[in-house]
Amino acid sequence: MTTIQTVSVGLAERSYDIRVGPGLIENAGSEIKPLIRGNKVFVVTDSTVSGYWLDPLTESLDAAGIEVTTIAVPPGESSKSYADFEYVCGRMLEDGVDRRTAVIALGGGVVGDLAGYCAASVMRGLDFIQIPTTLLAQVDSSVGGKTGINTPQGKNLVGAFHQPKLVLADTGTLASLPKREMLAGYAEVVKYGLIRDPAFFEWLERHGADLIAGDEAARISAVVESCKAKATVVAADEREAGLRELLNFGHTFGHALEAAAGFDGTLLHGEAVSVGMVQALELSRRLGLCPGQDAERARAHLSAMGLRTRVTDIPGAAGWSADALLTSMRRDKKARDGTIRFVLARGIGKAFTSDDVASDAVRTMLQEDLSIAAGI
Repeated sequence: MTTIQTVSVGLAERSYDIRVGPGLIENAGSEIKPLIRGNKVFVVTDSTVSGYWLDPLTESLDAAGIEVTTIAVPPGESSKSYADFEYVCGRMLEDGVDRRTAVIALGGGVVGDLAGYCAASVMRGLDFIQIPTTLLAQVDSSVGGKTGINTPQGKNLVGAFHQPKLVLADTGTLASLPKREMLAGYAEVVKYGLIRDPAFFEWLERHGADLIAGDEAARISAVVESCKAKATVVAADEREAGLRELLNFGHTFGHALEAAAGFDGTLLHGEAVSVGMVQALELSRRLGLCPGQDAERARAHLSAMGLRTRVTDIPGAAGWSADALLTSMRRDKKARDGTIRFVLARGIGKAFTSDDVASDAVRTMLQEDLSIAAGI
């Protein structure tokens, strides 16, 4: 039997554990019961995930004497919206929520972000538990307390910091994911190697294909190492005042690409991050900061794994404009007084932040990428 591993997030009285391994959903009731104040929970999920994991979760909660009300939203990024935020909050208020009620997010990053923001808002804050069912959510979005929704102006611009009481990363759920979803999550795993841990990046070069192919040990190792990296950063900088900005490597570009794609499923978040990380490394190379061989090594690994690495890989990109992408970047949460703050790199494992990048340099790079996409 595989041993469940635990990673702790140290935030004083708000510290919590990330439990990693297979079979956690079937035992969720016994894990959750000691942590919640009442005997009622709202499980927020989507209509795809519920078909796989809602019944075993509900059975486990029932066995622990916890009353369950389920709220399902459509799958996909479009559910991180004002409309679905209103819907989920409204259902809770209609169905007898009180301040002892807990919220459980069962699903990927979209469900976790939406449910977490609702938990942060209803009754001015309800206990919250993450049960991430995708690789991306297990290694990134379920950890650290960032919650929120998208707006027409950009991604994750409305939300709150609201830490969970517990994260149950059941690696058994990864077997149900399409390969495209696994690869999208894998981009976030690679991010940890690129920003601070070259040894982890080397490990991924050797074992990444096994991870995607279904090797359980490789998957557990990748989730645990990613969660350790994020837990360390979150404990040092919970509200992204400095160090935590490094976790946005590739995201300044990636979020702009997602907004341009319209959050319609054409471009998954992890796919956008993959392209965005390559763009961040290319910008770093152009600025004389990053060796060209490091930038190419990262791109080659992501590409070999089957991820998108160039704007030309994105359907519809030929019709985008560099100025529109720059406008989205200026709305990035790291921006200060309208100045875009980039996460750049001096090489693999050597990321840093900078607000001293000329917009013209970024515009030129984007225009070159878009010209290739347009066949010019």
